[in-house]
Amino acid sequence: MRIALFTESFLPKQDGVATTLCYLLEHLALRGHDSLMFAPEGAPARYAQTPIVGLSGFAFPLYPELKLVPPLVDVQRQLADFEPDVVHLVNPASLGLVGLRHARALDVPVVASYHTDIPGYAVRYGLGMLRDPLWAYFRWLHNQADLNLCPSGYTRTELESHGFQRVKVWSHGVDTERYSPCHYSEPWRLRLSNGCAELPLLLYVGRLATEKRVDWLRDLLEQLPEVRLAIVGDGPLRSAMEELFADTPTVFTGYLQGADLAHAYASADLFVFPSANETFGNVVLEAMASGLPVIAPRSGGPVDQVVDGENGFLFESDDMAELVSLTRWLISDPSYIRQLGATARAYAESQSWVGLLDALLDDYASLITERGLCPANSRWQLSLALGLTSSSTTRRVAEFGERSAQ
Repeated sequence: MRIALFTESFLPKQDGVATTLCYLLEHLALRGHDSLMFAPEGAPARYAQTPIVGLSGFAFPLYPELKLVPPLVDVQRQLADFEPDVVHLVNPASLGLVGLRHARALDVPVVASYHTDIPGYAVRYGLGMLRDPLWAYFRWLHNQADLNLCPSGYTRTELESHGFQRVKVWSHGVDTERYSPCHYSEPWRLRLSNGCAELPLLLYVGRLATEKRVDWLRDLLEQLPEVRLAIVGDGPLRSAMEELFADTPTVFTGYLQGADLAHAYASADLFVFPSANETFGNVVLEAMASGLPVIAPRSGGPVDQVVDGENGFLFESDDMAELVSLTRWLISDPSYIRQLGATARAYAESQSWVGLLDALLDDYASLITERGLCPANSRWQLSLALGLTSSSTTRRVAEFGERSAQ
């Protein structure tokens, strides 16, 4: 197949959408599909085997790290030359309109995936008057797609309650080799606990922005002075948060990647995640893969992942007292934390990126065949003709094709 992607959420931006796209592009290369991405300038010229076309953009006021590309940009010639079988609008905003317009002109099926609760963010930023207009805009945009994807059942219910149509859950996975309890590091625990490795160590990983409610962790520390906190991440509130936490036992690391991030996860005791507007929460699954139980709000994507008493606990999203009481209870029982962490790890092991991404490829293929189109990738065309699925038959199809060529 030939897949064209339009997104305003990619590298060098660091968030769950960019991470998901990196896994997707790697998987497309692994499965032998051709792809082309359109994204704001500043992205690498290529990722995995996907060329990336950089487009001029401007910062979105509600979310300054997000660059919006003007919707009148014309890339139809580049898209037509690529001859896509399907167009995927990832977290579409203004650039999504470009992809939608050109896909319709070329009569190519469109997938749109919803990843960020922008209407909810508007409320968090004190701009509640924009919530309903934002819902109306995203509903209008997404309902022009042939298929809408979102990362959690909680989010699907919310989207459908706002009139979104043809919505399906495309969950996210985790690399359980990259994130694992085996990456525990005593030097990292000493660093993250500011030299107090024997004390309970709480961990937060994510952007430092208003919608993440990181300031809630300041109140948590006030009531639990025996714990230490490590905050991994960066964002527009970094300086404000460092000032807010200045007299607390908190270590700020900034963004971490690769082995450093894996060590940070595995060297903590408990993952605390106060954000109540997550459509999924990749960091929650990464923490679980690292053997950490999770405390998160009973709101958003974590509701799909966290099971009370099995791999963590959920608290009512606006109940600080419940967050404190759950944390106090858990740190008083290290053996129970380890039990929860083991179950969290087992759950993460069931969330394979390979299976989830293969399911996405099957969705692409279904849309193509429903349109009566012929995929450009002959190997994929062969697999469709044989009634085979990407997850179980890629190797068999490849072998068949090689024998046929001899």
